[in-house]
Amino acid sequence: MSKKILLPVVILLLGAGGAFLLLKTRTEVETSPQIVAAPLVRVIRVELRSVQLDVVSQGTVLPRVQSQLTARLSGEVRWTANSFEVGDFFRRGDVLIRLDDRDVALAVSRAKAQVAQARVQVAQQEAEAALAAEEWQQLGEGEASPLTLRQPQVAQAKATLAAAEADLVKAELDLQRTRIVAPFDGRVRSKSVDLGQFVGPGTPLAVIHAIDFAEIRLPIADDQLRFIDLPFAFRDGDGERPGPRVELRSDFGDQVHTWQGHIVRSEGEVDTRTRMMSLVARVEDPYGRPGAADGDGASIRPPLAVGLFVDATIEGRTVPSATVLPRYALRQGSQVLVVDADNRLRYRDVEVIRTLGGEVTIGGGLAGGEKVCISPLDIVVDGMEVRTQEVDLKPPSTGQPREATPSFTDSDPATIQLEGAR
Repeated sequence: MSKKILLPVVILLLGAGGAFLLLKTRTEVETSPQIVAAPLVRVIRVELRSVQLDVVSQGTVLPRVQSQLTARLSGEVRWTANSFEVGDFFRRGDVLIRLDDRDVALAVSRAKAQVAQARVQVAQQEAEAALAAEEWQQLGEGEASPLTLRQPQVAQAKATLAAAEADLVKAELDLQRTRIVAPFDGRVRSKSVDLGQFVGPGTPLAVIHAIDFAEIRLPIADDQLRFIDLPFAFRDGDGERPGPRVELRSDFGDQVHTWQGHIVRSEGEVDTRTRMMSLVARVEDPYGRPGAADGDGASIRPPLAVGLFVDATIEGRTVPSATVLPRYALRQGSQVLVVDADNRLRYRDVEVIRTLGGEVTIGGGLAGGEKVCISPLDIVVDGMEVRTQEVDLKPPSTGQPREATPSFTDSDPATIQLEGAR
């Protein structure tokens, strides 16, 4: 046999023998089942506490009383007070404007002269009536007529005196009306006249407003009224139960200032377009004493001036045992996911008292210390096993909850859930 034929045969035999040897000496590979990790979710612990259901609103400061001063007589403006300027303050009884009173003063003098003349006429007629009565007793017979006793003349003289006295009172009133007097402690909001201007009856002189109280009209949604302890029959001055307290805040001069007030009345009807009812808050002494400091004494508080826009927090009713959760913890409107002692998710029906902003107040259905899942999950099976990471949610100053301690993003748990669902 030639080498060309023998060599390939030998190579094939050696390859077959090697393959056979490898098959005989191979090691069996052990297989193990695939282990899928339970999804990791964030949870917060339920803390039952007393929760006050305050109601927020906004409004503009309005004066309690605002009046327009008008002239009662014609005349030239001869004098104005130093306080008769827009923004200046005045006291009740202060004279703000004086009109030219010379013509009225002359009318008073004439009225006084007419009164004096009328009194003389009354005295003369009474004397003549007395003399006529005496003469009739001496010379007359029978009953004298009233005209004989001069009774009509006396009555006429007295009527003339009464008319003269009325004219005098009218003239003196007109003299008083040449002085425009402040009807209350207040502030000038606008003025329409100044020195030298001629005014007539009914001419607007100025707009003033009282400073003893400031009022703020606060619209409240009808579904929020149930959180305020304010009966619909509440009236200002009830005395038996004061209205709820109100805290007002405004950003003035790059600083936030606060004022305290209370609700004094409601407007009594719901707006058919907005479904809101307006409550009226009152703040006493809105201008305060000069240099009054804010609550902590750190800054000078400005006056609660008319026209200032304010945010209001109205004291609401208190729920003795409730918990506040982030709004995204709710599932299907009135359910939450609770992690039980075996680290399994369970749906739980809860009593939602109020949803406001980013928070929801739960009044029933949860016990203190239970863990509520707040992670977004695409697929949830009741009884599904999970791993938990507890976080602490602290509400910021805006009232919206924010997360203080989580170390991963909201998308991580959903990704893990999709990989580990079974």
